[in-house]
Formats: sequence, structure tokens, C-alpha cells
Amino acid sequence: MDKVMATAEEALADVTDGRSFAVGGFGLSGVPEVLIGALYESGASGLTVVSNNCGVDGRGLGVLLAAGRIARVTGSYIGENKEFARQYLAGELEVELTPQGTLAERLRAGGAGIPAFYTPAGVGTQVAEGGLPWRYAPDGSVAVASPPKEARTFDGVDHILEHAITTDYALVRAARGDRHGNLVFRRAARNFNPLAAMAGRITVAEVEELVEPGVLGPDEIHLPGVFVQRVVALSPEQAADKGIEKRTVRER
Repeated sequence: MDKVMATAEEALADVTDGRSFAVGGFGLSGVPEVLIGALYESGASGLTVVSNNCGVDGRGLGVLLAAGRIARVTGSYIGENKEFARQYLAGELEVELTPQGTLAERLRAGGAGIPAFYTPAGVGTQVAEGGLPWRYAPDGSVAVASPPKEARTFDGVDHILEHAITTDYALVRAARGDRHGNLVFRRAARNFNPLAAMAGRITVAEVEELVEPGVLGPDEIHLPGVFVQRVVALSPEQAADKGIEKRTVRER
């Protein structure tokens, strides 16, 4: 029941090339920076990543992206990262764009054992009809396009079929966690973290504060430990290192 690993590197020691990862975070909020750093140090490449976005230049998943370690991304937002745009348009990176709520439900469904579901999101667009560029060729033509999706009407409303997502690993960050893997997230950092954790076959959580079993009350646990296989306790310095996407100052 004690799922605590000594280091992030130890927690990811069995990662090999070509593995898939669901990664929590939204922008730079709740991003498992330490685990991403350990994944970078592992040297693994050809990775498939499922995450809302791919970090920013120099932080988060942007570190792996800049090193050419990521082969495919499923996400809902690709802004704030110039290298992401460059690789995508140059045909170096395959990208599956999906509506944000659909992405969240695909991850949740994967964790809940639901193979697919119908949603009205994307009806009447290329999301449903196919043709979204997943990968460009070097000459700018579309090398791989999204296929059309199965459609069905419920109560007079058109829906499309979306498939659940499961991955080899999930990397998440929590504010508090115990040795059994029960996790508590803080405010906006909750975002995609519980959903990503559910979708991973091996879920690794970095926690800012590690507590003993029984300290967390049942009603305050956001994600039960059944979804978490490995826990890494962060140092105070690691816990305090949180990036800000856009730092602005305004007169009050």
C-alpha cells in the first residue's frame, strides 16, 4: 500500500521509447514539472502525449517538445508555444485537436472503463466530418487528416461518437497526497489532473505535501488512491517552483 518512490527518476525508471502519457495541467497551473524533468532525463523519445496543451517554450511539456522527444499530441489548445507551431507546420509533429470538454470526457471515460460516448460538440465541423490536418508534409500539404466520425441523432439532436483515451502512463501534480496515493488538488490546479490520472495504466503523482494515511479526510480527497500507482514527494524548493504564463502589472 505504500506507493512512495524515492525519486522521480526511480518512479519513471521503466519508461521506454514510444510510450503514451496523459499529463495534467492547464497552461502552467498544476503541471507535473518534476516528473516531466525526470522523463526528459530518461532520454525516452517517440512519445505520445495527451494533455490540454503542450506547455510553453522552456517549461512544462515544452521541454520535451523542444528536445524532439514528442511524436504525437492530443490536445485542445496549441497557443503560447512557438516551437509547437513550428514543428506542427513543418510536419515534424502529429497533432489531434479535440474540443476541450470532449478531451476531458475522453480521459474520464477511459478511466471509468467506458469505451466511447456520443456528444454534440463538434457537429457540423471538421471535428465530425474529418479533414483536420493531423500531420503536414514538408511541402505544406496535408499528409495525415482526421477521419470522419460516426454520427447519430438523439431526441432530434445530432451527436458524434468519441472514443475514450487510455495511456501507458499518467503524470499529475497534487497539493497533498498520502502514501496510499489519495490526492487533493488546490483550486485551479485541479483542472485536468484527476482526469489524466484516471486514464493512465500507471499513474505517477508528484505531491507538494506528503502526509500519512488517515490524515486526509474521506470527503476532502479529490482522487482516490486506486487510480495512483506511484507517489513522489517534492522538496520545498520543488513545490514552490511554479511557472506563470504571462506576468502582467496594472495600476490599481
